[in-house]
Amino acid sequence: MKILVGIDGSPHSKAALDYVKSMAWPKGTNVAVVSAAVPMVAYTMVDAAGLSWMQTAEEDMSAQAKELTARAAQELTGAGLPTEARVVRGDPRDALVDTARTMGADLVVVGSHGRTGLAKLVLGSVASHVVTHAPCSVLVVKMK
Repeated sequence: MKILVGIDGSPHSKAALDYVKSMAWPKGTNVAVVSAAVPMVAYTMVDAAGLSWMQTAEEDMSAQAKELTARAAQELTGAGLPTEARVVRGDPRDALVDTARTMGADLVVVGSHGRTGLAKLVLGSVASHVVTHAPCSVLVVKMK
């Protein structure tokens, strides 16, 4: 079984990670912990060192995502699940669906922020998008 766990550093994605860690999965299950680094769309400004500010911000975001996925993968590996860490670029909604498709995932696990109404409409819902567009089953973990 191939499981993709989408994380973003929130307590909600930690709940999804903890859920995966606590379950008894079939022998041979492999997990990919995935975080999306959202590309910045804006004007760039060049500093004295010749680096653009937006490039630096994107590099920082990617570095944070790499650290986040590495810690999560280590946690799942420690629980006995063979795990790899991946950072993908793009909108988290599409990035998780595309990664699930390319890796042939059997299950995607995501946390839910539980937003409703206008907040959900304005901010969008990664979990909702993944549920409706993923090529496989999706498990949405809600915090207690």
